Amino acid sequence: MSTTDRLERGTPYILLVEDNPSDAALTLRAFEKQGVANEIRVARDGAEALAFLFGTGEGPLPALPLVVFLDLKLPRVSGLDVLRQIRANERTRLVPVVIMTSSSEQRDVIEGYGLGANSYIRKPVNSAEFGEAVRQLGLYWILLNHPPPHAGPGQGPASTLPPLR
Repeated sequence: MSTTDRLERGTPYILLVEDNPSDAALTLRAFEKQGVANEIRVARDGAEALAFLFGTGEGPLPALPLVVFLDLKLPRVSGLDVLRQIRANERTRLVPVVIMTSSSEQRDVIEGYGLGANSYIRKPVNSAEFGEAVRQLGLYWILLNHPPPHAGPGQGPASTLPPLR
């Protein structure tokens, strides 16, 4: 069976990779307030994120997300290792990846961009600022950005975000 035959078809979704339940809840709330209609799948660690992207080896390959919002400090598999695997795979290498992390360490910024991150966002500490940052990210990456088509038929992203008011 070819890779194309094994691709799962599905509605466009956003993959949020975040191990902190408070940050995940704030992000989901901000997207909901923005009116994002796309499904948001949450991976709580790096290994779960890789399973969302690459599957478990049985059955169809999972549909690819419109964008991945990726924390760096994750259990089991680090965010940088997740990014490294995304960019090393022909099927996932063009999926937009936005690093959203509390780390402002220069080496994380350099390594993130060096591995092919599309953006590096330091999470604001204040919850209102965090919500606003997520709102702006959603506007850009889901509504304004024109993502590359993904490999295989039915894998091209499409947003279901309502038009700007």
